[in-house]
Amino acid sequence: MRHFTDEQVSFRSSFRRFLEREVAPNMESYRHDGIVDREVYRKAGENGFLLIWADEDFGGVGDSDFRYEQIIMEEVARADCGEWFPTLHSRMVGPYLKRFGSPEQQKRFLPKCVSGESILAIAMTEPDAGSDLSGIRSTIDDKGDHFLLNGSKIYISNGINADLVIVAAKLGDADDRHSMALLCVERGMEGFRRGRNLEKMGLVAQDTAELFFDNVKVPKENVLGDPTKGFHYLMQGLVEERLIGSVSYMCNAHRAFDLTRNYVMDRKAFGKRIADMQNTQFKLAELHAQLQAVQCYLDNCVAKHNAGELSPPEAAALKLVTSELEWRVVDEGVQLHGGAGYMREFEICRRFTDARINRILAGSSEIMKLIIGRDIFSENYKPFLA
Repeated sequence: MRHFTDEQVSFRSSFRRFLEREVAPNMESYRHDGIVDREVYRKAGENGFLLIWADEDFGGVGDSDFRYEQIIMEEVARADCGEWFPTLHSRMVGPYLKRFGSPEQQKRFLPKCVSGESILAIAMTEPDAGSDLSGIRSTIDDKGDHFLLNGSKIYISNGINADLVIVAAKLGDADDRHSMALLCVERGMEGFRRGRNLEKMGLVAQDTAELFFDNVKVPKENVLGDPTKGFHYLMQGLVEERLIGSVSYMCNAHRAFDLTRNYVMDRKAFGKRIADMQNTQFKLAELHAQLQAVQCYLDNCVAKHNAGELSPPEAAALKLVTSELEWRVVDEGVQLHGGAGYMREFEICRRFTDARINRILAGSSEIMKLIIGRDIFSENYKPFLA
């Protein structure tokens, strides 16, 4: 049984109403424009739905329970608003300011992030560096009171809307390929420009952009923590990033399952409902059983993460099974919809194309298998029946 507090149940109701009123009616317009209106973030901030973990001094609630973000992702999926991804802003990027930002940086940046006035992004991926972050080529040179940033990034979510971008870059004279800094690059800094809002297979309302840095003067007070430890900071955030992804994948899978169930109950072929055919029942029975089992695993991982006990190999295993299950569900959903499943007017079609990236981002399925495999053959491995 899933356990949410009374406050969280009330929060779910409030957020559901917010989506129904402010976001869902406009999603088709956002898809047409290829970007969500910035005003959505401001309205979400006004209602207390951003950076809930932030201290009250910065305008937040001060509650770090991950289940609040789980509720947000579940409700976004339910309302078919998945291309607006407030969790990227609130729980994937924002926590870098909490964990590694100085008190001055937190005071300067967090209030506007909580209010939705300032939108966040993180820039790691480059044309020649994806899963292997040690291969990035963006560099910074120490100029005394500031760093000079040069390089480019690609596939950056919130790339157009972002007002504050946390950029990973290597120290130009460092021998260690893992020596890099995380810099807070602000909208309007000279030499910082945005390229195309990239056209994608799915998630078309989520602005995904190229970013370019040409001799950008970044004050040293805009560097998070130790300027040589950025790679390690990024690795610390991967557990929660993969948990966030897993919650989103399961939300999409559950929604796709229900869409398919409803369709086959209405659609007829050869004089009877598709739902009455044994093949349909067997297909959906198998998916239903897998969804229930993996959801229990996911909820257990959320509880472990709240307790600070979720390990990187566990997060990798969760990311692997949830993203692969999501893909099976949306693919079977399209199949059982028949020709209708190929039409964008049907939600299952959009769910299918939106899901394709999830076995790639935040570490591909192949990378997850490498992480799990290394753990299996490490000295720390513990047999289940030990």
